[in-house]
Amino acid sequence: MGENYLNGSIPKGLLGLPQLTQVELQDNYLTGEFPVTDSSISVNLGQISLSNNQLSGALPASVGNFSGVQKLLLDGNKFSGPIPAEIGKLQQLSKIDFSHNKFSGLIPPEICKCKLLTFVDLSRNELSGRIPTEITSMRILNYLNLSRNHLLGSIPSSISTMQSLTSVDFSYNNLSGLVPGSGQFSYFNYTSFLGNPELCGPYLGPCKDGVAKGTHETHVKGGLSASLKLLLVIGLLVFSILFAVAAIIKARSLKKASDARAWKLTAFQRLDFTCDDVLDCLKEDNIIGKGGAGIVYKGSMPSGDHVAVKRLPAMSRGSSHDHGFNAEIQTLGRIRHRHIVRLLGFCSNHETNLLVYEYMPNGSLGEVLHGKKGGHLHWDTRYKIAVEAAKGLCYLHHDRSPLIVHRDVKSNNILLDSEFEAHVADFGLAKFLQDSGTSECMSAVAGSYGYIAPEYAYTLKVDEKSDVYSFGVVLLELVCGRKPVGEFGDGVDIVQWVRKMTDSSKESVLKVLDPRLPSVPLQEVMHVFYVAILCVEEQAVERPTMREVVQILSELPKPPNSKQGDTTINEPPTSPSPDTTLDSATTTITKDPKDQQQQPPAPKSTPPDLLSI
Repeated sequence: MGENYLNGSIPKGLLGLPQLTQVELQDNYLTGEFPVTDSSISVNLGQISLSNNQLSGALPASVGNFSGVQKLLLDGNKFSGPIPAEIGKLQQLSKIDFSHNKFSGLIPPEICKCKLLTFVDLSRNELSGRIPTEITSMRILNYLNLSRNHLLGSIPSSISTMQSLTSVDFSYNNLSGLVPGSGQFSYFNYTSFLGNPELCGPYLGPCKDGVAKGTHETHVKGGLSASLKLLLVIGLLVFSILFAVAAIIKARSLKKASDARAWKLTAFQRLDFTCDDVLDCLKEDNIIGKGGAGIVYKGSMPSGDHVAVKRLPAMSRGSSHDHGFNAEIQTLGRIRHRHIVRLLGFCSNHETNLLVYEYMPNGSLGEVLHGKKGGHLHWDTRYKIAVEAAKGLCYLHHDRSPLIVHRDVKSNNILLDSEFEAHVADFGLAKFLQDSGTSECMSAVAGSYGYIAPEYAYTLKVDEKSDVYSFGVVLLELVCGRKPVGEFGDGVDIVQWVRKMTDSSKESVLKVLDPRLPSVPLQEVMHVFYVAILCVEEQAVERPTMREVVQILSELPKPPNSKQGDTTINEPPTSPSPDTTLDSATTTITKDPKDQQQQPPAPKSTPPDLLSI
C-alpha cells in the first residue's frame, strides 16, 4: 500500500497478524507512533517498510519481537529518542535504514549482534557518543552510513580491517584523531570524512600537535619540585616502555588479522578481472538470489562481461562446516562440459569465500516455470531443456572418474543462458563415488523436499540412482507445470499425485498436462512423461541410468498411422473429464454419452517399453 495518500495512524494489530510476511506503507502521510506488538504473538514479518511518512515518537522495545524481519526501513520520518537495545534480537536482519529521523543517544552496541546485516544507514539523526568498536564483528557488512550526527571520539581502527565494506560515510560529525590509512579505508574517498575539523590523516592533511605543546609548556612553567619532576620523568619512561610493548603486540595481531582477511583469487581459466572487481559486485542492488547456500550477486567486470558471484556464509570459529565450498570447487574446478555451469574462479580469505560463475541471464528453470515473473515455456523449449540437463548429469555419472553424484538435482539448480540452454548448477552437496552402482552412507539427509529419493530418506544411502529420481521429478515439472510439493494437499508430492491421476492411456496424461501449453505434440509429451515415470520408480534398481535416460529421451517416437498435424493438441487440455477417449490415430477428444459416471483412477501399471512407443 506504498506510494498512496494514506493518513492517520497504523492500526495497532496490523503488524501482529500471524500470517503477514511483508508490510509496505512507504511514501504516505501516516502519523502517530510505531505500533507496539505483543510478544506473545507469533510474528512472521520479513520486511517492514514505513519510509517517508510523518511517524513520530520513540521506537518501542517491542520491535525486538519481529524475530524474522530481514529489512526494517524507517527512514524519512520523525522518530525520536534512543534506538532500543532490543534491536539486537533481530538475528535475520540484513538491511536497516533509520536515516532522516531524530534518533538521539548512543549507537546501541547490540546492533552488532545482527550478524547478517549488509546495509546500515543511521545518517541525519542526532546520535551522539562514540562509534562502537563492536561493528568489527559484523563480518558481511557492506554499507555503513553514520553521517550528519553528533558522534565523538575517533574512528575505530579495527573497522579498516573489515574486508566486506565497500562504502562508508562518517562525514559531518564531531569525530577527531587519525583516520586509518590502511585496509579497506585506502579505497574510500576523502568525502567520507568531511565536516570533522578534528580528523586528520592521509585524506585530510597532517595531524596538529598544538594541544600537546600547550600542555607541555604549562607544566614547565609551573613551580614543580625537583623530586616531583624526577618521578614524572620516571613515570613517563615506564609508560613509554609499556606503550611500545603494547604497540608491538598490537601491530603483530593486526598483521595476522590483515593476513587472515587478505583476499586471494584462484582462477580455473584465464581471467581479466581481480578480487577487487569481484568485491565491487557485493552490493544490495546487485542481489539476484538468496538461500541457505548463500547470497548470489550479479556483477559486471571491467571487460563488460557479466558474472554471478555466490557469497558463502562466513565460517564460524572452530567450525568445520564450509557451506559446500570444497565440494563446489573440487567438482566444478575440474569439469568442462557444455551443460554444466562454469566456475570461473573464486576469491577467498580465512573467513569468507566468493565463487564466481558464468552469468545465466534467464535464471533457473524453477523460476521460469513457477516464478511470479516467469512466463511459461513452449513445449519444444521444455523438451530441449530436459535433454540438455540429462546430458549434464550423464557426464557426471558416466564420463567422470570417480563419478559424481549431485545430490540436489532440482529445477532451481538448472540454469538457463540467453538461448535457454540448460546448465546443471550448485554442487555444494556433490559427492564422489569410486564405483558405479555402489552407494555411500551419509550422516544426514541432504537435498530439497519433493526431490529426495525414497531409499535415500529411509537408509541415508546415496548413489547415482538418487539423482535419477530427482531428475524424474524435474521431468514431471516440465510436463505438468506444477511445483513438486505444496499444490496437492498435505503430505502429497507431484509423484504421488501423478500416479493417482494417470494410467498408461493417452487421455490420462492430458489430466496432468500443463494447461498453459496451447499446442503440444502428444506423442512427445507421452514419451517424456513415461521417461519421468521410469525415473521415479520406488525401487532404485528399476530406474534407468542417466545414459539410458539420454538415449531414450533423444529417440523421439513417430506417431503411428498419423498425418502431419494429427498429433498436436490445439486447445489447452485444462481439465479433460474421465469419460473422454482418445482416438489412437489422432488427438481428437470425443465423449462417450453412454458413460456419464466418474470412473475411479486405474491402478498403477508398468509403463510400456519406451523404445517401442
